[in-house]
Amino acid sequence: MHRLRSQHRRRRTALSVSAALLAAAPLLAGCGSDAHPGAAAVVDGDRIEVAALQAQVRDVRSAQEASPQAKQLIEATGDLNREKLNGMIFDRVVEKVAADHGITASRKEVQETRRSAAAQSGGEEQLAAMLLQQQGVAPDEIDGVVRRNVLMNKIAAKLGAGNTPEGQQKLTEVFAAASKALDIDVNPRYGTWDNDKIQLGEYSAPWIRQIGKQQQM
Repeated sequence: MHRLRSQHRRRRTALSVSAALLAAAPLLAGCGSDAHPGAAAVVDGDRIEVAALQAQVRDVRSAQEASPQAKQLIEATGDLNREKLNGMIFDRVVEKVAADHGITASRKEVQETRRSAAAQSGGEEQLAAMLLQQQGVAPDEIDGVVRRNVLMNKIAAKLGAGNTPEGQQKLTEVFAAASKALDIDVNPRYGTWDNDKIQLGEYSAPWIRQIGKQQQM
């Protein structure tokens, strides 16, 4: 496991995130109750179904099991249900912030960013392996991760939030406000959503640390 983590630290690609927001919930009545049966969370009235969450988890586990490092990868993502739900909710926060500021990510931008990342990591296969190891991302989820990174970088640029404490604080405030506006209601079985930290409770995803800080994936 130590060797695997060391490899992660040494690996770099062109994909960067401008923020470290995602960490993978307030305990609100409703989800998991009669109000929202079958929902892992409800974000701005939009349900995230337990079935959809479990499908993402299955995809990741299948990819991990096919890896030569299967045991280490599975052990490193023991709380995969919460990690994936955290990401699914966070994506909706990112989309709201982007929409509020007139920011979009075209298919062409996503494809170009992915090609650049793949080239710098040694090819698509190597990129997929790296994202699976570092972020618990299944191959068919890569475009979603790239899109998120494109939006995050554009948001940081538009807000003028560089790698400074002031820039990080500015991004934190913007994302926290968007999170609160979405009225995020999480099924208690997965924890509670923290609007100020923009994450599920104490869960901290390994691939984003603090807002506004550049990080190589």
